[in-house]
Amino acid sequence: MTDQVSPAPGAAIPAPGAGTTVPDFTPDQRARGRALRRAQLPWALGGRLGGLALALLLGLTPAGAALVTAAGRLFGGSRTAEVLAGAAALVLLGRAAQLPFAAGGRTVRARYGLVTQGWSGWAVDVLRGLALGLALTLPLAFGLFALTDRSPDRWWLPAAGAAALLTAALSFLYPLLVEPVFNRFTPMPPGPLRTALLALADQDGVRVRDVLVADASRRTTALNAYVSGLGATRRIVAYDTLLSTAEPREVELVVAHELGHVKHRDVLTGTLLGAAGAAVVVCLLGLLGGWGPLLSAAGATDAADPRALPLLAACAALLGALSGPFQCAVSRRIEARADRHALELTSDAEQFIAMQRRLALANVSDVDPPRVLELLFATHPSATRRIAAARAWQAAAATGAPAGRTPDDGTPDDGARTDVAPAGTRGDGTPKAPDGGVPADGPRPG
Repeated sequence: MTDQVSPAPGAAIPAPGAGTTVPDFTPDQRARGRALRRAQLPWALGGRLGGLALALLLGLTPAGAALVTAAGRLFGGSRTAEVLAGAAALVLLGRAAQLPFAAGGRTVRARYGLVTQGWSGWAVDVLRGLALGLALTLPLAFGLFALTDRSPDRWWLPAAGAAALLTAALSFLYPLLVEPVFNRFTPMPPGPLRTALLALADQDGVRVRDVLVADASRRTTALNAYVSGLGATRRIVAYDTLLSTAEPREVELVVAHELGHVKHRDVLTGTLLGAAGAAVVVCLLGLLGGWGPLLSAAGATDAADPRALPLLAACAALLGALSGPFQCAVSRRIEARADRHALELTSDAEQFIAMQRRLALANVSDVDPPRVLELLFATHPSATRRIAAARAWQAAAATGAPAGRTPDDGTPDDGARTDVAPAGTRGDGTPKAPDGGVPADGPRPG
């Protein structure tokens, strides 16, 4: 382990001659985080609501059926042409509708110094995201409608199993196939920090394939680390911005948090939950896609009709939006547990607190956002709650009393994506501005 360092700026320091402490965050720091959240919120919410509205418009009116028919006619008009061209048209139209909101959110982040990438680089990332989206969507649509053609009434039974298996496979393959498209990863060079991190993993009894460094600085100044992959693909990834900004001991605390995810099998659990959720969604789509009034509104005859594709996409989008708050609530509890693990592994509450301050300030997070945003969009406990939980753990450890439960219900992300939580939130309880499929500061493990 590296030696302890002095707390990061904004630390709670005893006032001379008094028993009081300086606040963890100054009024100016709090105001800056709130200002970014307020400036970004219209773009983020507008993108989400606009995307959902477009999906519902195409899925619940004959407009979507007309789009599928017209797209298929361009490639011969066969059923296969309608399925593939219609799916591509839906993806392209959806991404195009999101672009203005993504650009607006990026402009806001750039004003706060969080963006280092030029517009040309951003456009290339958008095209990469679009290509990946098409590469995933087109085979899925083809396979789905092959099943509906074989069994219009019971297609969802084999499709549910296939969706679960595909979700598990993507969790394993994501680090190998998707992450390298957006970032370059290099092994952390030999030295005291790498030695300390591997020793920390060994102390925790966790086998880690590698500790990698992502070249995030070419896109953002934000600090981040995460764990992704299963088995042979499992690795811990730290942004180069984190390594160049944070003290070595703070990096160790971030990695200790990540080891908590591995120790508690959060990636595996998340994969299994995701697979089960995908199967349930497909079953619900089978029920909704076979309901006469919906098919009639969409201009389709049955689930085997390619013109039902926009209806299925709209139902999936609506189910995803409705399940978002539940996913965030689960994520907050997982993140709070990983925080406790980091504290128990390192017994270093002071550096944990310093690390939380640094992450919140570097990422310009709103450390205390409105409650409604916490409940709807937050994937992490807020910086203030995480710091309060660390102090409670420290006090309990000093007295030998139980630390109690971390206040992790209904709390926002502090901007540090040191997790395997769902993408879609910015770090202050605000949904990320859509950007054509590319996260604002690099790809996220899902």
